[in-house]
Amino acid sequence: MPKTFLITGGNTGLGFECASALCADRNNVVVLACRDVMAAAPAADKLRQRGGQIEVLQLDLAKPLSIRGLVATFRARTFPPFAGLVCNAGSQSVAPPTRTAEGYETTFAVNHLGHYLLARLMLPEFAQGACITFVASNVHDPKQKTGMPEPRYDNARAIANDFEPGVAAGRRRYTTSKLCNIYTTYEFARRLAASPDERLRSIRVNAFDPGMMPGTGLARTYSPFIRFVWHYILPALTLFRRNVNTPATSGKRLARLAAGLEGNATAKYFSGGHETRSSDHSYDAENALELWNSSADMCHLPRDLTGAIEAPRIRRAE
Repeated sequence: MPKTFLITGGNTGLGFECASALCADRNNVVVLACRDVMAAAPAADKLRQRGGQIEVLQLDLAKPLSIRGLVATFRARTFPPFAGLVCNAGSQSVAPPTRTAEGYETTFAVNHLGHYLLARLMLPEFAQGACITFVASNVHDPKQKTGMPEPRYDNARAIANDFEPGVAAGRRRYTTSKLCNIYTTYEFARRLAASPDERLRSIRVNAFDPGMMPGTGLARTYSPFIRFVWHYILPALTLFRRNVNTPATSGKRLARLAAGLEGNATAKYFSGGHETRSSDHSYDAENALELWNSSADMCHLPRDLTGAIEAPRIRRAE
């Protein structure tokens, strides 16, 4: 049966490899949601040459108007049933912190808030049994000893207004944003499961850890030396170190989860190709609820799922 999947940041790295794996089913339509549609064109062409049905839509996760514009464009198009949203795009910056037009710190806005808004707005579009997948990271868990700073979660407003300078602060903002992805996963799943609407109850929400993927664009704001090591030295670790993966390996795993091929899993965290526990702190339900409510307020959405219980729009099946 034809299905539609939307991947944020689907033109490079993990997102591209996920799109490639989903395109293996020639019935699927894969939408690459990218900030620069011209830059995404070569990736889309490459996937089309492999037989994939590819569409490219513009999306800047730091801009709520862009997010709402993508949703409006998606609704106006005729796609097969919407089966999966992959919240993949992300930013890690050690440069001086920047703020969005709304005044929020950009790492938090892109990695968490933009995806939260997108997933909320797309709820009416999902077909029965669809999947929402948030790309998180094991850097959210201090016990994993990744070398990254421990997340610091006080409250969402504090994180949204964290403009502390320095490399360590930039790295910490990234790990905290990945913790936010997991909080959102668990709270989203709880709310959907409690919905009176059968379609919403059928939607699954999971978090995915791709592991370290040397060679991707995540180190773009680091020093030239660190970028050299990241692109030309660290990829060798994929041969012998646990949870250091190529984008192709993690992309295939992500595609399986996004396509609902991991059973009926929901409110779960996947790492290394299987379901596992996330950090102890990530199960703090009070933090997850506070993040949800504050994010709804920042996005000018109701805190509950009001307005998302309408039936999905009828889409073509061929």
